[in-house]
Amino acid sequence: MPRPPNAATLEELKAAVGGSWLGSPDAVAPFLSDFRRLYHGATPLVLSPRNVDEVANVLRICHRDEVAVVPHGGNTSYCGAATPDASGSQIVLSMRRLNRVRQLDAADYSMTVEAGCTLAEAQAAARGADRLFPLSLGSEGTAQIGGNLSTNAGGTGVLRYGMMRDLVLGLEVVLADGRVLAGLKNLRKDNTGYDVKSLFVGAEGTLGVITAASLKLFPQPADTATALVGIDSPRHGLELLSRLRTAAGDQVTAFELMPRIAVELTVKHVPGVADPQGLRTPWYLLIELSSPNPRQDLLTLLTATLEDAAERATIKDAMLATSMAQAQAMWKLRESVPEAQRRHGASLKHDVSVPVSAIPRLIEDGAALVRRLAPEGDVVSYGHAGDGNLHFNVSQKPGADVARFLAQGPALELAMFDLVETLGGSISAEHGIGRLRAAEFARRADPVELSVMRELKRALDPKGIMNPGKVLCTR
Repeated sequence: MPRPPNAATLEELKAAVGGSWLGSPDAVAPFLSDFRRLYHGATPLVLSPRNVDEVANVLRICHRDEVAVVPHGGNTSYCGAATPDASGSQIVLSMRRLNRVRQLDAADYSMTVEAGCTLAEAQAAARGADRLFPLSLGSEGTAQIGGNLSTNAGGTGVLRYGMMRDLVLGLEVVLADGRVLAGLKNLRKDNTGYDVKSLFVGAEGTLGVITAASLKLFPQPADTATALVGIDSPRHGLELLSRLRTAAGDQVTAFELMPRIAVELTVKHVPGVADPQGLRTPWYLLIELSSPNPRQDLLTLLTATLEDAAERATIKDAMLATSMAQAQAMWKLRESVPEAQRRHGASLKHDVSVPVSAIPRLIEDGAALVRRLAPEGDVVSYGHAGDGNLHFNVSQKPGADVARFLAQGPALELAMFDLVETLGGSISAEHGIGRLRAAEFARRADPVELSVMRELKRALDPKGIMNPGKVLCTR
């Protein structure tokens, strides 16, 4: 079990990063609370290594002296994965100074970036070489590549490009004892033994520290078509998705679902968001098609598909973007929903996934649970309908007692997770486990799978120093 560092260990750790450390209460404060302010911790030291050798030196010292290490990226986790506990004995390892683009090979459609690069910086580097790195998140200006990997981030392009795991070619990882796993290959095919890199994607820093990654790039879209579509029900949305995929194949890049209440909250609370006045329907779809072929004429294809859907009464109406500004306005409406919920008041959040065909039942049965277990809340279920991931959130009703509303959260969560399991889904689609879901994950996971995970943890981190208490409950 990890133990508090003594004065000599702290001094050795400071020296290991060349003096790049923080120790005063004011300086370390930004590293001690998670993004949602659910968890608050303490630390004697925040270390900011500049390269992989310094990370290795830090972990070598911590492994020797059994000191716990909490890797810290952009602090955008919704599950408390990068927050130290309240003991004051855990060292925080900030990756912000490992932020170089080491290599970009446009001909190979790959780039190698360090873990502290923000997602926006990685996107910009690819764009500068006329390439696309397709991961896209609302927090991309702050979220770091290391954190995206550690949580297997998803976002709005999963339908076309997959999760972060699908975008990785190779990793450089520092193990708990300070050894460096040098796996920065740019190969699409490498069938030599176990796929070791996959162990660290989604592990949330519990098996080692990712310091760099080789990532897949794609051609820049040269033609896009974007539309905001009004529908009566999610079932009609899935009918449209089927028609779009038949007509456009993998050119369907995004297929996002929003209820009317999400639009109303966003228009009310977020400046600069436009209400689609001529499109007042119970549900909305934000659809984007993209292709690297400038002569694809996706707008015509999307228009024809929507006109056919309207004739069949699958959709009520649609607005097609005829300019980049209009497309950006539509995306601003969708991407501002989380901010609108924060400004509106308290909310209960569930990041879940089910088979795409089960989305209507998830929404219908989930809403019934809210009416029964959290009647002081309004359902705001939105998200990535194309890949089965919904953020089934519940916002407090105006004038509701906040404490009473939040007290209804645990019972609702258990019921929601039971429903998701019944539908063959997952209790965490893209936000990870962290501290927030660790106990529930332990209770619901397949016993054999959980045993394998614990054995991997013991093999790679025998002293339990890597991000303890996250993903796997300490026992």
